[in-house]
Amino acid sequence: MPLMPGASRIIGVMAIGGKTLLRIGGDGHGMDRGDLVLSVERHATSKLSTDDLNNIRSLGFSGEALASIGSVAELSIASRPADAETGLRIDVRNEVRSGLVPQALNRDTIVEVRNLFANVLARLKFLKTDRGESGVITDALKRLAMANPSVHFVLSGSDCSSLN
Repeated sequence: MPLMPGASRIIGVMAIGGKTLLRIGGDGHGMDRGDLVLSVERHATSKLSTDDLNNIRSLGFSGEALASIGSVAELSIASRPADAETGLRIDVRNEVRSGLVPQALNRDTIVEVRNLFANVLARLKFLKTDRGESGVITDALKRLAMANPSVHFVLSGSDCSSLN
C-alpha cells in the first residue's frame, strides 16, 4: 500500500522551510478507500504487497510516518486510483482522523502537511532555521531524484533552492 507506486512525476511545494506547508504529490497508481484509511493508522507498518524486501519500488511514505505526522501537524491525504470516478481525502488533526470525503482529483496522491509542531512548541524550537529546513528537504528530494532517474521531480516554494 505505498503512496506513490508507479509515479513518473513527483511535485513538492514548501513554505517557511516546510514548517507551515509541505505538499508532495505524484501521478502514481493512487490509493483506494481501504488503503487511504490504513495509511494513517498507527502500527500499519507493512505497506508492501509482498514480503520481498529486495524488490521495493515505491516512493511512498514508510511505516508509521503518516500517523506520526498527523499527531504533530495538520495532515491531509487525497488520492484517486485510475479506476475510481472521484478521489477521496482524509484529514488528521492532533491524531483525530476525519471520515473520508470526496475530492475532485486526477489519478494522483497528494500528501499535505501544514503547521508542523504548532501544538507541540517544545519540538518546534529544535527545528533548524527556515533556510536550514528548506535545505534538508531539497537535499532529500535531490537524493531521491538521483536514485530514480526515470521520475521527474519538481520542488517549488519561495524558500527552496533548485533541484538542478
